[in-house]
Amino acid sequence: IKYNLILGMAFDFPLRKIIHVDMDAFFASVEQRDNPELKGLPVVVGGDSKRSVVAAASYEARKFGIFSAMPMALARKKCADLVIVPHRFQVYKEVSQVIRNIFKQYTDLIEPLSLDEAYLDVTQNKFNNPSATLIAGEIKEKVQSETQLTCSAGVSINKFLAKIASDLDKPDGLSVIAPAQIPDFVAQLPIEKFYGVGKSTERKMHELGIYSGADLQEWTELDLVKHFGKSGRYYYNVCRGIDHRPVSPSRIRKSISIERTFEEDLNTREDIIDVLEALTGKLCTTLQRMDIKGRTIQLKWRYPDFNTPTRSKSFKQYTDDEQLLTEQVLALADENIQYKDGVRLLGVGMQNLNTEQQDNQLLLPLDEQ
Repeated sequence: IKYNLILGMAFDFPLRKIIHVDMDAFFASVEQRDNPELKGLPVVVGGDSKRSVVAAASYEARKFGIFSAMPMALARKKCADLVIVPHRFQVYKEVSQVIRNIFKQYTDLIEPLSLDEAYLDVTQNKFNNPSATLIAGEIKEKVQSETQLTCSAGVSINKFLAKIASDLDKPDGLSVIAPAQIPDFVAQLPIEKFYGVGKSTERKMHELGIYSGADLQEWTELDLVKHFGKSGRYYYNVCRGIDHRPVSPSRIRKSISIERTFEEDLNTREDIIDVLEALTGKLCTTLQRMDIKGRTIQLKWRYPDFNTPTRSKSFKQYTDDEQLLTEQVLALADENIQYKDGVRLLGVGMQNLNTEQQDNQLLLPLDEQ
């Protein structure tokens, strides 16, 4: 196990012991585990149709610049020897449950983010072990022993820092951000490494001269809220290493959405439809890997004048069916978007979620909301 220990000054508020565990290239690693002939090859998990997107990419595939949510057609162009295997979500769910049971040996304060990652609060734990670092190491060893898969873990005083730490030494890493070095660590952190800062926000921050945590610390909370809305309060705190969000086992997710902002406006129906197909494919992959379904699909777009309409369609039953949702998103686009006016942002989202009901009945669209 590799350790990355960051030391330094202490904080003046109570510290928790938070672990973020993230499986390494989970779907692709399961496929390589179960099919030894795939080991060492550039493997991606996903469909092979025009509108398919990459659900997961092995580390061999990532060397070609292939990542999850990339259109499969583009992935093929990047790697001529790409191996595409269909997803097996039921298998991934079963492996995920084995991993979850390992977590439960240490704490009941587990907040799953998806099948392949979760937060654990081990401030008080079932072994009365005072070291979160040792617990994270034991979890990694048990995961590898029981699943033959590797994971990376991050340890720190809150969720924000633990999440960043887990990505410092992938794959198969264990990184610790201890209290004393947090001010310096966060100050030098590039703004794009801040969890919650997407491409659009990154560009906006760069336009404002914000490139690092130290730059962000120069801004008042009021000014950040003026520029970034309620997210400004979050940015103000995390650039100082502050995140009071608890690990919440009963967290209720109200919606899941994916959007993309373009450096140049899209002006043709063909370009807009291609993006919507890719976004909806990514949304459905996310829903399926998190074992979540919903009843309302929403389309969002932004014109060059920043007018941002939304339209949605609801169903009688819960669904994560990619074909159905793609058809409805494209229908909403054709009915509502003025393609000739240009579009600078596109987004799709799922609302009215229900993770308990699993209903495979025929889905019929209701009236548009």
